[in-house]
Amino acid sequence: MQETMSSPICGEEVVRAENLRKTFTLSRKQQRLEHTSFTRKVAVDGLSFSAYRGEIYGLLGPNGAGKTTTLRILSTLIAPDSGDALVCGHSVLREPQKVRDVIGFMTSELKLEGFFTPSYLFDFFGAMHGVEKSVLAKRKGELFERFGIDRFAEVKVRDLSTGMLQKVSLVVAIVHDPAVIIFDEPTNGLDVLTAKVVIDFLAELKSMGKSILLSTHIFSLVEKLCDRVGIIIDGKMAADGKLADVCGEKSLEDAFFDLYKCVKGETI
Repeated sequence: MQETMSSPICGEEVVRAENLRKTFTLSRKQQRLEHTSFTRKVAVDGLSFSAYRGEIYGLLGPNGAGKTTTLRILSTLIAPDSGDALVCGHSVLREPQKVRDVIGFMTSELKLEGFFTPSYLFDFFGAMHGVEKSVLAKRKGELFERFGIDRFAEVKVRDLSTGMLQKVSLVVAIVHDPAVIIFDEPTNGLDVLTAKVVIDFLAELKSMGKSILLSTHIFSLVEKLCDRVGIIIDGKMAADGKLADVCGEKSLEDAFFDLYKCVKGETI
């Protein structure tokens, strides 16, 4: 890819997405739900942005805007129809395994096998990532204590509360201490106490120099955590930059809706 991005804003460039495009075939049921006769949907349409070391970058947009699809492309779970992305210098198309080695990906849709325990799953994913046993044991102790999982370490996943399951999903995603951490709706479905634990941990990861990308539709979460934000509408990047530059003198919510009305030509 050509070097089209400007110099780093917040440190070394860690993630670069260039002209990502992804379309999906719609079933008849999906066509009815979306009130369309088209059989193809453009989920991501020429999306480009960069994220830098030691910052939290937020992808903000309404449901169906293309946030989750973008993060799945960056995580190598799906391939773009065109375009590419580099994560720590590795192409998601040409070097997917190298990308997986340096990222942690967490989504509320992650389904952990209910028969296994948090302790077993942590060890299993640690072995998959090649983490040495001594390092893995130390990391398990620290993370399980931090998130209160130690008391439930041998409880089967199917018997855990939603909040505890989310915590287990989080520690499993970062078992290998990745440089880049990708969260799709990190507080979705969590009670306020568990959400605070997750939010505080994201801020701590940032202070450790990690690069964090998160998707959300919650304005307050972006305002509290993110250094920069990309606003996605209909699969396109409608605004991208430092939070203060995107918002100007407005709140993020007001800036978003003004932009949405401008792009869509609709009254909200």
